[in-house]
Amino acid sequence: MPATLADLPLLAIPTAAEATDAMAPRLLIIYTGGTVGMVINERRELVPMHFDKLDRKVPELHQLPYRLELLALPQLIDSSNVTPTDWLRLAQLIGQYYAEFDGFVVLHGTDTMAYSAAALSFLLEHLGKPVVFTGAQVPVGRTRSDAARNLLTALEIVAARHPRAHTVQVPEVGLFFNDILIRGTRAKKVESQQFAAFKSENYPPLVRAGISLTFADNDIRLLPGAPLRVHQRLEENVAVLRLFPGITAAVVEAVLGVPGLRGCVLETYGAGNAPTAPWFLACLARARQRGVYILNVSQCEEGRVVQGHYETSAHLTDLGVIGGDDITSEAAITKLMFVLGLGVSEAATRLLLSQDLRGEITP
Repeated sequence: MPATLADLPLLAIPTAAEATDAMAPRLLIIYTGGTVGMVINERRELVPMHFDKLDRKVPELHQLPYRLELLALPQLIDSSNVTPTDWLRLAQLIGQYYAEFDGFVVLHGTDTMAYSAAALSFLLEHLGKPVVFTGAQVPVGRTRSDAARNLLTALEIVAARHPRAHTVQVPEVGLFFNDILIRGTRAKKVESQQFAAFKSENYPPLVRAGISLTFADNDIRLLPGAPLRVHQRLEENVAVLRLFPGITAAVVEAVLGVPGLRGCVLETYGAGNAPTAPWFLACLARARQRGVYILNVSQCEEGRVVQGHYETSAHLTDLGVIGGDDITSEAAITKLMFVLGLGVSEAATRLLLSQDLRGEITP
């Protein structure tokens, strides 16, 4: 097994592009694990398999006019086991190969793919090349698998060049599934039994895949004006507290009172509303006094937090709770990890949490 990520071997996949054709896009597929590459073990359970024979499972890869290489993590991950450490390693890999490749496709399990896409969006600052996450609901090689279609389309998106500007067409982290490319900070998994597993409720898809690809150029982020910066720290002492009618003081205090807690995503009702019971406000006040940052996110899939619109959210503003606008919970928790990991002042932290950093909120 390689000693470090830098020692991982790259496997060239034979395609229609000659290895010496410098004009053909050079793309790297990073296989982390997930349903896309799973097999059934002796207990009839789906477990990750080694993916070094990808082209045998997806022979259409040989017809592509790109130079393709595959990098498989030495220890494949079921996405339910993904941790912030894995996100940092993945960002490190992309940074390591950034100058050599024109774009990246990350094969990943669907359960936490939206979290990983959001995390990489924050970690890869000034990204100027496509990084597209994709996977499958049905393993590659199985009857009616969606794996090949998702992978082939993701590669086509990553390789795409703007017909007029002759630059990459999607210079940001995205998540492709079924027939749409979603911004990495806008994706949410909404389905476990259908092929359309992900949605973006508050922002339009960046690409729609039909007979041809349709790019929403006006909705795609512009090329950056600075070189890529790969961040290497995330604050893991964070939590999510979802409100519900009947929630007790003991539950709220158990979450907000965790020793060493730095931040919490508070999932509120509607436009950011929460109970006004004295015990609840007292719990929030104690957490804020200990320096815990609280980011208010709506439980609704559509719409946005507007703190102070109702009396039941005005108290949150008074306590120093930060409104999350229309950010998803997946982007909110990863943004909290990222911003707190920067180690900046309280004023700068609050400003960054309220600002749009990677297209995660609509100004």
